[in-house]
Amino acid sequence: MKVELVVDGNRIPLNRFVQKILGSGVAGMVETLDSVETPWRIIELKVEKGEEEA
Repeated sequence: MKVELVVDGNRIPLNRFVQKILGSGVAGMVETLDSVETPWRIIELKVEKGEEEA
């Protein structure tokens, strides 16, 4: 599994352990959704702060 983390346009390096933890966690949550067909190939997740959180 390959996981890439980009924060405000900056790529954050992740070692294999962190990639496995993040990837497995996200994949596990996504796979529980009824509308997701498995096997999947790519999951993309984008998170933005709302103005009240900044």
